[in-house]
Amino acid sequence: MTTTMSEKDITIVNNYINGEIIPPAGGDYLDVQDPSNSSVIGRVALSTSDDVDRAVRAAHAAFPSWSALTTKARAGIMLSFHSLVKSHAAELASLIVMENGKNMTEALADVAKGNETVEYACSLPQLMQGRIDAVSTDVTCRDRRDPLGVVVSIVPFNFPFMVPHWTLPIALVSGNTVVLKPSEKVPLTMYRVVKLFEMAGFPKGVINLVNGTKESVTSLIDHPLCRAVTFVGSSPIAKFVSDRCRALDKRCTALGGAKNHLIALPDCDVESTASDVVVSYAGCAGQRCMAASVLLLVDDGKGTDAQQKTLLRRVIEKASEIERGTEPGKMGPVIDGHSLNKIVGYIERSERWGAEILLDGRSWIGDDGGNWIGPTIILHHDRSDSAMNEEVFGPVLSVYRVGSWQEAIDIENSNPFGNAAAIYTTNGGHAEWFVKRVRASMLGINVGIPVPREPFSFGGLYGTKSKYGDMDITGDGAIEFFTNRIKITSKWPAPCVPEYVVGLAKKQKMDTVVDHANFAGTM
Repeated sequence: MTTTMSEKDITIVNNYINGEIIPPAGGDYLDVQDPSNSSVIGRVALSTSDDVDRAVRAAHAAFPSWSALTTKARAGIMLSFHSLVKSHAAELASLIVMENGKNMTEALADVAKGNETVEYACSLPQLMQGRIDAVSTDVTCRDRRDPLGVVVSIVPFNFPFMVPHWTLPIALVSGNTVVLKPSEKVPLTMYRVVKLFEMAGFPKGVINLVNGTKESVTSLIDHPLCRAVTFVGSSPIAKFVSDRCRALDKRCTALGGAKNHLIALPDCDVESTASDVVVSYAGCAGQRCMAASVLLLVDDGKGTDAQQKTLLRRVIEKASEIERGTEPGKMGPVIDGHSLNKIVGYIERSERWGAEILLDGRSWIGDDGGNWIGPTIILHHDRSDSAMNEEVFGPVLSVYRVGSWQEAIDIENSNPFGNAAAIYTTNGGHAEWFVKRVRASMLGINVGIPVPREPFSFGGLYGTKSKYGDMDITGDGAIEFFTNRIKITSKWPAPCVPEYVVGLAKKQKMDTVVDHANFAGTM
């Protein structure tokens, strides 16, 4: 069931190009739905290659004057934007709740975490300082960081504010101009944010926004004036974006999906572990690439089975207390009907293959048009079950018992992703053993959502389905991505000093000797 708001309440989301709101050249739009009830809340532009070309050329024209500013001047404008985000946080969070389905607490955190990267970008005048050193007699080397030009940021639906701001602040303060392509599922938030950029004082053309689907993505990648592309989304599309950029010799970082494993040792603290596991897998309805997906319970055969059963019982109890809704403390819907059907499909297949459904979120599914699925916990007896190995991207936790530390490592290492992993233990030595052996890029010790914060950068393990392309997407990795390091080596010949200058220098030296002697005589 899909309902429609009155026309006056529906937001028409056009493109933002060169400081102006521009309808799509083809005149086509796509409905934007509230995932809690499937009502139409907006219509988003479906951009063509002509729209993309207009945006890229605006960014290209703005680049010379923007990059000519000092880093300090650009950071000053970004600091004004930071203040505007804080003062408009409640408004932005309300948009996130409406178009994404997060609860209000999660939506406010989405804004706050994105604004942390804005803060980091404001420190780039210090972080981007070049080096200089005398590397040989009369020879010095120095370096500086130059911006690339027009860069592209393609972002997903799950964090409408935070993920765009993994890239925009650092790209802009380092001197690039940007074309942003938000998810067509959640275009309202960034459509409002570009006006905040304008209010902060960013010149026309420095930041541009084009909406749409595949045509806008491919047109942005292929455009000859685009120098680099960042992408966050599913693994198949991340690989497509990376391969296409590689073929065009463009710099690219493309972050894909995940299958994050949590490993609980018998010596873990039961209460804190259970709480953390639930927050990790059910927070944001499980729609985040850092969410827990598999919980491996290690039973070492030394009478620890009761401890692990207690842990599992507490995880089930805490997850079953979660209520449906978008109010603080509750869990919102998943983004759309396609996602809901995919999640239900994994649960049904697990049942058919003999898994036990310890907590069934399908009880939340109703006829109100919303995309509701509750926290679900599946106890698997076959590690080849699809839910154990594929990205579900919903509030579903797969649980599997293992008989040794090595078996836990074997399962984690065999998954094709490499985003995150966590170990729960009260023993530092045990923790270090695991973090040296798990196959992921972002690791947690008693932390189920191990998102690194600036200056540490975010990104999965290269060579897995979690990451394609170059470098990371935030922190110092983003500074490296969005700039070219220019190295300058210099040597100057010995100067030919005129005789009268030599004479003056000798006279100055004698005067100094006399002055020192007179001063000493007064002591």
